[in-house]
Amino acid sequence: MHKWLALSALIVVADQITKFVAVQQLAMNQIVAVTPFFNLLLVYNAGAAFSFLSDAAGWQRGFFIGIALTASAWIVYLLRRYPHQRRFALALSLILAGAVGNVIDRVLHGAVIDFLDFHAYGYHWPAFNVADSAITCGAVLLVWDAFRPKARDEG
Repeated sequence: MHKWLALSALIVVADQITKFVAVQQLAMNQIVAVTPFFNLLLVYNAGAAFSFLSDAAGWQRGFFIGIALTASAWIVYLLRRYPHQRRFALALSLILAGAVGNVIDRVLHGAVIDFLDFHAYGYHWPAFNVADSAITCGAVLLVWDAFRPKARDEG
């Protein structure tokens, strides 16, 4: 289990470092074009994915912190129980890292720091961060794992 928690910790550190650099180098809502389809754009998201509930009256901060902490505790339990199931444990580690990275933002800043902005043909994907990427990759891997046959050594 320790290697999975160490992986989560490394991703949390990477997430927090990139957010720190974004806050230090970018002005709020400043667009810095990197490629024809990718910008850096500093925004604070008080909501969840796709800014869900971002315009609520403030109660959502505690709500999202509570959900993330509950999910994190459940994930640690599952990692303790199934550390030998590599795909499953990797997926959980990624989701755990993303949840913790975004909880840190909510606690310290009152909102999640987002700064990666992909776009094409005038359409922008909502800005996101390393933690969001970890959650997404973990969720995709979790679904993939659910449909893949288990190796004999993975129980």
